[in-house]
Amino acid sequence: MKLRKVKGLNGTIAIPGDKSISHRAVMFGSLAKGTTHITNFLSGADCLATIDCFRAMGVEIEQDGTEVIVHGNGLHGLKKPEKQLDVGNSGTTTRLISGILSGQDFDVTLSGDESLNKRPMGRIMKPLSTMGADIQSVNGDGCAPLKIIGKPLKAVHYDSPVASAQVKSAVLLAGLYADGKTSVTEPALSRNHTELMLQSFGVQVSSQGTTAEVTPPAEMTAADIVVPGDISSAAFFIAAGLVTPDSCITLKQVGINPTRNGILKVCEAMGADLVLSNVKDDSGEPTADITVKTSNLKGTEVGGDLIPALIDEIPVIALMAAFAQGETVIRDAAELKVKESNRIDLTVDNLVKMGVDAEATEDGMIIRGGNPLKGASIHCRYDHRIAMTFSIAGINADGETVIEDAECVDVSYPTFYEQLQMLSGQ
Repeated sequence: MKLRKVKGLNGTIAIPGDKSISHRAVMFGSLAKGTTHITNFLSGADCLATIDCFRAMGVEIEQDGTEVIVHGNGLHGLKKPEKQLDVGNSGTTTRLISGILSGQDFDVTLSGDESLNKRPMGRIMKPLSTMGADIQSVNGDGCAPLKIIGKPLKAVHYDSPVASAQVKSAVLLAGLYADGKTSVTEPALSRNHTELMLQSFGVQVSSQGTTAEVTPPAEMTAADIVVPGDISSAAFFIAAGLVTPDSCITLKQVGINPTRNGILKVCEAMGADLVLSNVKDDSGEPTADITVKTSNLKGTEVGGDLIPALIDEIPVIALMAAFAQGETVIRDAAELKVKESNRIDLTVDNLVKMGVDAEATEDGMIIRGGNPLKGASIHCRYDHRIAMTFSIAGINADGETVIEDAECVDVSYPTFYEQLQMLSGQ
């Protein structure tokens, strides 16, 4: 994808459905009795991998674009797949489905693409094993392919060393099949979509502080799920509207769940012109329309308990920092090293390539803003968030920016370039 500087971004767009919530809606609908209707489903590659996995286990799932109907098999109704499950590039699919598969009465192997099979799975293997799960890394490297032999599971309390919604969810979903109440305590509160949605499907879940507890149900009941716009996807256009001259963008019905809205707090700290309107609450998942205008941003510090609420947005926050006056320090984000790529090094390397004064640290980065950006050839290592971050950089840089592997945006945002073009009036 080749990009050049634009004169401004103006208009209103709908953001695709939340990736985290779309995954969970298909999974929980598959485990429920009855028919689950999902509206505004994210039809990206990761979420389609989840659909494929559950179809392979005997669940009938109809999809028409962003509308999905899941004819649930019930909590104990999954069937052994005929071959290994292909999770594609989706870490969410891999880690959450591992919790579900640990409690089945069959064995299965999970494998993904080359990138997925390098990502660490020990963080879920350890707690699931304490519950009695038989889960092995086929190559012995703590990564997928994973062989899971379903077993009766025992309830545990797990103290997680990391604030990770995927780790928490894997344990809670295994807890649906355990012999009592299962709970997880995190060092800071990670996104709580699993807890909220399980309640919608009739499961008894309680949360206190950073501890979540699930009581295994006799059965789960189908629910209708309206998926809010994904704030992690909205972040790219929030940043674009703030840093691109002569811009005003409105993003419709974006999820603003407090465990996900860290980007909004950072924008406020940086002095952004950002307004929320039309605020609603659906099944505990609040949404709002977000309007952003070109702003004079200032540097800030990003760290501590805020990190789990914006972990996926850090590359684009780093880009905002490049346009801000002063220094921005991002810390406590070592988690970024084990995402689709090492996002700390890749973000900093590409910023430096475009003329930004930036350096990587052990757990984050330091960006000194104010330098003009120059076009460059950007290697994304097939990481969708890196591709979108540097596309926004490209429309604000002198000369031409080339995004290599640009097709990787299809993982989470298939219409990204189309909407970017529309807002720029090209």
